[in-house]
Amino acid sequence: MEPRDAAVADDIRRRYLDVDSANVADVLDQLGFPDQALAPDFSPYPASAGKLAGFAFTIRGEMTRYAGTDGDPAKMAACAKLGPGSVSVWSGEGRGVCFFGELISIGMKERGCVGAVVDGGVRDVGWLATHGFPVYARYRTPVQSIGRWRVTGCGAPVPMPGATCATVEVAAGDFVLADADGTIIVPAGVADDVLVRAEELGKREIEIRSEIRSGLPLADALAKLRHV
Repeated sequence: MEPRDAAVADDIRRRYLDVDSANVADVLDQLGFPDQALAPDFSPYPASAGKLAGFAFTIRGEMTRYAGTDGDPAKMAACAKLGPGSVSVWSGEGRGVCFFGELISIGMKERGCVGAVVDGGVRDVGWLATHGFPVYARYRTPVQSIGRWRVTGCGAPVPMPGATCATVEVAAGDFVLADADGTIIVPAGVADDVLVRAEELGKREIEIRSEIRSGLPLADALAKLRHV
């Protein structure tokens, strides 16, 4: 896809913050994308992180032993490519180690990154809360990645553990939405259409709730408003 105008991209991101991942999942089902949700063990860190919405920038790494105590230059180089409205998507099947903590999250936020989704661990969770940087990860751990896990590339499609399939492929520019129900990936080519349909579905649900509060039985409210 062609790069989006910054103002347009920001408007799309803010509108996605007002829709639910469940409605996005329903719309994706209707459009023939039934396997876009990430595995249920992706949880918000901190627990109060709230909703996360933005355009994916992918970072891939691997568990491997290596010498050195000066950090991972490839990780810093990848983070330097993050832009406004991005969500850093970290792939690499971490086992017991964190992919980043407070200081790298500060650097990501400085570049306009709005949060992260991590196929591994994070640490400094209390500080992440202080900085308002939402992370959805598979676990938290105090153990650093230096000498244990390193970045091998960025910007290319990456696999992430899926909810209804083994993996979900995430490409740079796909849309990431995470909330209390889980994390879902919207392919870039349908992100605009999915947003409009999810907004319409959300409005219909608001109307249904209103009808029910007014005393209309659920079945009648569903029939009246053609809920699917």
